[in-house]
Amino acid sequence: MSFLFNTNFVIFLVSVVILSIPMPMLIILGSLAGAHLAPDQNLATFPVSIQLLAGMFAVAPMSLLMGKRGRRQGFLLSAVFAIIGGLTAVYSLLAGEFWILCVAHAFLGIAVVSFGLFRFAAAEIVEPEKQAQAISVTLGIGLVAALLAPEVFRNFKDILEPVPLAGAYMALSAIAFIGMFPMWAVKFSTEIKPVITKLTKKRMSVWRRPKVLAAIICGVGSFAGMMLLMTPTPIAMVGCGFLDVQAGDVIRWHVVAMFAPSFFTGSLIKRFGVNWIVAIGGVLLAFSAIIALWGIDLSNFYISLILLGVGWNFGYIGASAMLNAELDASEKPLYQGVNDTAIALGAAMASFSSGVLISSFGWAIVATVLLIFAAITVIGSVFHGWSHKYRYQAETE
Repeated sequence: MSFLFNTNFVIFLVSVVILSIPMPMLIILGSLAGAHLAPDQNLATFPVSIQLLAGMFAVAPMSLLMGKRGRRQGFLLSAVFAIIGGLTAVYSLLAGEFWILCVAHAFLGIAVVSFGLFRFAAAEIVEPEKQAQAISVTLGIGLVAALLAPEVFRNFKDILEPVPLAGAYMALSAIAFIGMFPMWAVKFSTEIKPVITKLTKKRMSVWRRPKVLAAIICGVGSFAGMMLLMTPTPIAMVGCGFLDVQAGDVIRWHVVAMFAPSFFTGSLIKRFGVNWIVAIGGVLLAFSAIIALWGIDLSNFYISLILLGVGWNFGYIGASAMLNAELDASEKPLYQGVNDTAIALGAAMASFSSGVLISSFGWAIVATVLLIFAAITVIGSVFHGWSHKYRYQAETE
């Protein structure tokens, strides 16, 4: 990983660490703040769903904006959205207004989904043969954010007492502001200048490109499945009699499991092939569901959420590598936007459904539905392998 000795890439990773802290914080904050303000507990996860829905509509325009104006400007704008969202959430909690909290999470959703494009930006800074590893390391560095986020939550959530959680949102805004400074210093040597008008209609159609479609299916399956089980976990744990700090620690180790494997996932993809790694990710999602169905002890929550994190890592990084390998520079802003829009849509539907499922049917039903998303991820990897073999045979005939 010689690119780690590249000063520019290291500065980029520093910014990624800082700007990634809000994401694991919002895992804890979204559902707990929603449950605190919601007029109906069926709406407890609604702010998180709004966050994901806003991200769904924003990711394609943000990707195209980065293609036109550059990655730096796009990420700086995203940090501004995070600052606005955090401060708006503080006001919503002080005023006791649930729907303003939803507006706050809409701003935060735009920021978080745009930060999700860090992985593609990393691939543009390094040499082509090192792109999968750069994507992997960039996601892996989120491990630092995963360790820091619960500490930020624990130390700041009550600083605006007697209003709970408002201090954590205030800290989130401050972190986003700090993260803007190293991002400003990053030099993106490969600024994408897409000429979308020159893309043929055939190439712009996802349905005519089975490997691109397979990559999107794998990304949606792994991400939506992860969101389905992760989002209601704090609510489920508190409902089972555990403390919010215990729920926060489970989420901490879940996020560690999401990002820690990233330091070697790229190497595994290179050695064993992307299809195998994505398929294993889907299998791990299924095991996560089985452990969640097994019981509601604290150990069940820990093991299930750790398996969920590793499964997401293999599926999501693998899907990103699949997609990146199929696109040239002019196509990336468009298709990366389409990909992340589909992922955000799947995640938003999964998040909102999880709130309804857990309030109406219970934790076991949520875990059962996760098995469907695990199957989708495995099927997507098989489809990708089949389309690769089919295209190879067509090209050699």
